[in-house]
Parts: sequence; structure tokens; C-alpha cells
Amino acid sequence: MLTAIYANRGLMDPTQAAPGLADLAPVSQLRGLDAAVDLLAERLRGGGHIVVVGDYDADGATGSAVAVRGLRALGAARVSFLVPSRFDNGYGLSPAVVEAAAELAPDLIMTVDNGISSLSGVERANALGIPVLVTDHHLPGERIPDAAAIVNPNQGGCAFPSKHLAGVGVVFYLLVALRTRLRETGWLGADRREPNLAELLDLVALGTVADVVTLDRNNRILVEQGLRRIRAGRCCAGVKALLEVAGRDPSRVTATDLGFFAAPRLNAAGRLEEMSLGVDCLITEDPARAAEMARQLHELNRRRREIEDGMKDEAELLLETLSLDGEALPPALCLFGEDWHQGVSGIVAARIRERYHRPVIAFADAGDGRLRGSARSIDGLHMRDAIDLVDRTHPGLVERFGGHAMAAGLTLRSACLDPFRDAFVEAVRAQLGDVPPQPEILSDGALPPRLMSLETAELLRLAGPWGKGFPEPCFDGSFEVLSARLVGERHLKLRVSPEPGLQIDAIGFNLGEHLSRACGKIRLAYRLDVNEYRGVRAPQLMLDHLEALT
Repeated sequence: MLTAIYANRGLMDPTQAAPGLADLAPVSQLRGLDAAVDLLAERLRGGGHIVVVGDYDADGATGSAVAVRGLRALGAARVSFLVPSRFDNGYGLSPAVVEAAAELAPDLIMTVDNGISSLSGVERANALGIPVLVTDHHLPGERIPDAAAIVNPNQGGCAFPSKHLAGVGVVFYLLVALRTRLRETGWLGADRREPNLAELLDLVALGTVADVVTLDRNNRILVEQGLRRIRAGRCCAGVKALLEVAGRDPSRVTATDLGFFAAPRLNAAGRLEEMSLGVDCLITEDPARAAEMARQLHELNRRRREIEDGMKDEAELLLETLSLDGEALPPALCLFGEDWHQGVSGIVAARIRERYHRPVIAFADAGDGRLRGSARSIDGLHMRDAIDLVDRTHPGLVERFGGHAMAAGLTLRSACLDPFRDAFVEAVRAQLGDVPPQPEILSDGALPPRLMSLETAELLRLAGPWGKGFPEPCFDGSFEVLSARLVGERHLKLRVSPEPGLQIDAIGFNLGEHLSRACGKIRLAYRLDVNEYRGVRAPQLMLDHLEALT
């Protein structure tokens, strides 16, 4: 079974399903590496102060923690971190963030998961005489900053084969190269122990999964090696605490646990307040302190869910006004709520996208007459490029923007919302037409009923890591519905039978609207997972799609 599943994902040799660290792409292929290592080695030898400026999401938090922990382990005399506020500073190394960093009297500013678009911020740092080392993975614009060094696999002329490294992965590679240089120059030796940088892979795995980058072969190695360390009990106190406060067993952890349980709690700090709490949780060596900070993050995540639910309900009401007189929804959606929270708008955009299969931008009031938008795309539309097209064809509508194919952020003046919405819808219509193509569910075929077992579910959980570009196995088949009900108002809970004499539970998150169809004979697309309740583990179907059979 696994051989066929791997083959469906382009992995024809099952022995390559779990490659080791020795199979990682060579660090030497990263452009700008020598200049970056020179900067860091010089500061280590001179006892200089390095200030790490990260992003306010999980990738930025884990990357900041990797940078701080790694540089300290390599012998840096002083390393501090600074995380911009989503609400006061916005994204990236802005001039205001540089001014805040300058108060710490740094000898070097090192960005993590940002900086490739920070032209004015780097310019300000240069004016203050502070060199900047940019580590990033976002797509560069037409111009790149005048930094002392830039390490980014997506910058022009970079031969590094894995273009999907997360920000935390870029930092990890840089530390590996720095360790090699320090070893060669005698900095590491009898008087200074050489650190095992593999101890940082739990953080690399968490940040990589959280940023939903493509799990190409290189990222799968990084994630799998990190997961193995967590399962073996060799993770940092913060990662362990985040998993435990979410009710997940670190000894059985999977990429799904990192992405849907640990990462949201870490992200909650940056969404509702500021990310320093999250970085501190990942840096501390004190289990009790990590547990307390994880509890605070857990509470922030609970508040985030409450805010998100209210915003989603408001967005649904807005959408009803777009469908009057039987007219179809436009090919793209730009939504704005006067009381929406900036930190949660991206999640709301993602939820609306999933429900209506449209590119979505959710705007919130950023103050000073400006709106800040979080954009989420669908397959077939490069979100950053679409916003860039609007910016080029309608100069002045967008103040600033950046991002990826599937997610982006932008800022515009409140008065520009309506013309931007019209221009964005037309840009999407030009690429996707009036009705975007419906999503496809790719199935690995039917799963024989005898394999719908706890043993199979456990095997599939550990056969990954699964994620974007290497999706979790999905099966399809027909079932008889034995019972159906709603749980948590929006989730569909079923008891189904694939054949006489065999029953299994199934749950469809946010599929409660299909309750009326969940009767008699139905066809399901699903993933086989393990449900643990009060210490009892049992197989369970995780539903992706349901349709009635006549």
C-alpha cells in the first residue's frame, strides 16, 4: 500500500521515503553565504552584539529562536532578538524597526524570514552605520536592499536546488556554514565545544510545517529529522510544552500535530499581541517557565478562535449581499469589517477561501486612514503576482505589498478599497475567468475495509511527513450511514459501515451543512487517522468530501 501511495507522489523508490541529513542539498550552493558567514564570524571573534529581527509568525519565531540559540552555542558573546509588532510596525525591517534595534546598540542586524523587500529599512540602518544581514525566503521584487549580505534561495542567481526553504530553514543552513568556518579557523576546538546543530531541528520542523511551504525532498528531510528528535524526547522545552498544552503526545507527534496544534498557539502571540512571548518560550531551557508561557499562548489562541468565529460570521453575512438577485459570486473576494482584528484577518480569509473556493483578501482597519489586508489564494492564481499586476496597472492604489503564490499581505488607504477591489477582481478574472475552476480531490483509490484499522492508521501517521506538495493519503469509497449528528455546531460526526459487520467513526470538520445528505448510501473522500479519547485509541475517518448516492 505504501509503495503505491509514495508512487502517486512521485517517489518511485520507497527506500528514499526517509532520507537522512546527509542527503540534504549542499549548503555551499546558497548565494551570499560567504559574505554572511564573514559578517557573523567577525562579530563572534570581536564580541559584537548581534540583534536578530524576526517576523511575527511561527516561521519567524522559530527562525529567531534558532538564530539566538545557534549563535549562542557557537560562542557569540551577545545575541538579542527583536520582533516587530504586527499592529505598530507592520511587516519586515521598516525604518521604525531599525530605530528600535539601534537603541540596543547592535554591531549587526540579522533579519529572519524578512528583509528582502525592506529597501528603506536597510537604507536607514546603513545611514546609522549598522550593517544588515538579510536571511529570507520570500520572493524578491525588482529591487533588492543594499544589505551587507543576503541569503535567500529565491534571489536571482542562487543555485540552491530547494526553493521552498522556510525562513527557519535558511537560518539553519547559515548556522551550519558558520560552524564549518569556525571549525576551520580554530574558533571551535579544545577550549570551545562544537555544538550539535541537529539539536535545533525540532524548531526547524515546527517552522517549516507552520509556514505551509512545499515539502520537497529537502524540507521533508528537515521535518522528518525534527519529528524524530521530538518523538525521542530530545526537543526543546518550548516545543514540548506547546504540544502538551494542546493535548498532543510528543512521543507520537506528526507534522499534522505541529501544523494544527503547536503552530496556532505559537502564532496566537503575533496575531493578538506580539511574538516575543513565543520566541521566549522557544528559547528558554527551563521546563517550568516554558510550560507557563505555553499556557499563556494557549489562552491567547482561545481568544483568537473567539475573534475568528465572530469575524467569519460577519464575512458570511457580507457574502450574502454579494449574491442578490441570483447573481453568482465574483471570481475574487475583497472583504472588510470595521471592527475586524488585523491579527486574525488572514485566518478568516483562509476559511472563506475554503468555503467558496475564491481568492480572498480580508481587510482590517490599520489606523491612520489605512487598511491592512491578508490575502489567500487558490491553485492557479499567484497571489503576489496578481497584486503586483494591480499595482503596475493602477499606480497609487497599493502602498506596499509582499508575499508568496498562496498568501500575501498589503496596505492601502481606506479610500482606495473600492477601486482596488474592482481592479483585483478584474486581474483575477483575466486569469481564471468568471468562475474559478472547482478544486479537485486527488484520491489514492479505495482502501479495503480490512485495512481500516488502528494498525493501518498508525502506519500512515508515521509514513510521512505529509504536507503541501506531499499530501497525506486520501482514499474514497461508498459507505452506509448508521448515524449522523452535529458536534460543535459546525462539524459532522458520522458512524458508517463500509461493509456488513464493520463500523467506523468519521468526522468532517466544518462540514455540518451536509448533515441532511448524510443518510443512506454515501460516497466519501477521507483520510484514515487515529482518534484518542480518554486513553482509548481507535481508527477514524477524517472527511474531505461527502456526496449522496442515489
